[in-house]
Amino acid sequence: MNNFEERLNEYAKLTVKVGINLQKGQPLAINAPTEALEFVRLIAKNAYEAGASEVHVNWNDEVLTKLKYENSPMEVFENFPKWYVDGLEDYAKKGAGFISISAQDPELLKDIDPKKIAASNKSSSLALKEWRNYTMNDIIPWCVISIPTKSWAKRVFPDAKGDEAVEKLWNSIFSATRMDQKDPVKAWENHMSNLKEKVEFLNEKEFDILHYTSSNGTDLKVKLPEGHIWAGGGAVDSKGVNFAPNMPTEEVFTMPLKTGVNGVVYSTKPLNYGGNLIDEFKLVFKDGKVEDFDAKVGKETLKDLLDIDEGAKYLGEVALVPYDSPISNSNIVFLNTLFDENASCHFAFGKAYPTNIKGGENMSDEELEAHGVNNSLTHVDFMVGAKDTSIVGITKAGEEIQVFKDGNWAI
Repeated sequence: MNNFEERLNEYAKLTVKVGINLQKGQPLAINAPTEALEFVRLIAKNAYEAGASEVHVNWNDEVLTKLKYENSPMEVFENFPKWYVDGLEDYAKKGAGFISISAQDPELLKDIDPKKIAASNKSSSLALKEWRNYTMNDIIPWCVISIPTKSWAKRVFPDAKGDEAVEKLWNSIFSATRMDQKDPVKAWENHMSNLKEKVEFLNEKEFDILHYTSSNGTDLKVKLPEGHIWAGGGAVDSKGVNFAPNMPTEEVFTMPLKTGVNGVVYSTKPLNYGGNLIDEFKLVFKDGKVEDFDAKVGKETLKDLLDIDEGAKYLGEVALVPYDSPISNSNIVFLNTLFDENASCHFAFGKAYPTNIKGGENMSDEELEAHGVNNSLTHVDFMVGAKDTSIVGITKAGEEIQVFKDGNWAI
């Protein structure tokens, strides 16, 4: 076995043991591109060795996806297949772990009718609402990871020749996921412990407002709801098992008060949404709602995102990530939210995680709404952190504490 094959197997093992933390007798469901075949086989091997009762894989393929968008009529995209939803919900009810391999050409659907893409995003969001309750409430363990594909690697490293782009992207992914450490599992344990220290500080302070400013024009005040909870450094499922939802992860996060966001914010990295890029955009908020927006690239796509439902026009997540972090320091724009959101402070359009407010996982939609928690069919992260980002936390007593200075933690 060569060195790369050994690292690949260790990466699969890390995904099973730390990412999903698979338990004996637990089923595992994987969503993966066809290019990930060898890696998925290694995940399955490690999962069975850990005691998995079953490993099921849902495959997707970029060529087939594009052919479908080019040739299928609109009604196909307006009606998400029930058999697919039933399968996911069945595994969720069995307590399965879910691994999703995020690796798409960021410009795959660049020339596709945007109305088809918008219809597909809306129908899938509606159909998968119940399944997403299992993941967004951490009822079951879930983990998003990535591997390079040729098309994606070429977008990230357009000047690389032959297989060089894929090799460079592999090295970047290994570095971002701490696979370049002597003991990756131990490195992850230490990293998650460090994130939890930040979480404990923020939960202790119980900030009322976070005030964001940077030289690009961002000037935004974000009010946090009563009883909000900061999280990061892993999660705990309904059976008390620790898992890491995102690999890599550099964030600590909570929810905003739905109607408590005011001011303007500018994006700092491209957003890959449904096979299209949105870049250099600004959002103007009043009482939580996006009341004006603009984008130099992908404005129509941004409009479609905001029009999915009323909740898509409000924020559901506030996440803090230092500018001086491994992914940011690589100076690579991955054009993949899993990585780019972990290089930058970010927000998310749409649904909030109910676990980010006290007792939220046991509240009905109506109770969550009464507590100022945003609900939506979508949840899309976008990056706003800059090298001079300042974030001042303001307590209910009016005390001001510098949380971020020059893009990094000040605490």
